[in-house]
Amino acid sequence: MTREPGNPFMCGLDAAVAVVGGKWKPMILWALDDGGVLRFGELRRHIEGVSEKVLIQQLRELEADSIVSREVYREVPPRVEYSLTELGQALNAALIPLGRWGHTNMDVIVANKEKAAAKAASL
Repeated sequence: MTREPGNPFMCGLDAAVAVVGGKWKPMILWALDDGGVLRFGELRRHIEGVSEKVLIQQLRELEADSIVSREVYREVPPRVEYSLTELGQALNAALIPLGRWGHTNMDVIVANKEKAAAKAASL
């Protein structure tokens, strides 16, 4: 595969992974799809295990990529709400088959991860 001049991506999958890559971004997309408009604390409760710092970083990256919308309300105390943009909704729809595949194959994936961890521990 070759890149077109001025295009940093080799293919569409490369571009998509650049936007949604990492452990937490797909989880943020799923949480916002399920919850609609969420405040930061609500979003954090939906995503078990993510730190505040990482969630803020990932949300900023998704906002920069026009996947997530951040609405700031000038109130006391300030209120910030996050939601999916139209582009984010389309990306989330594209992830549905991947989530379905993961759900269908979860037992095999877990077994393989456990096998690999046991092998690494025995070395």
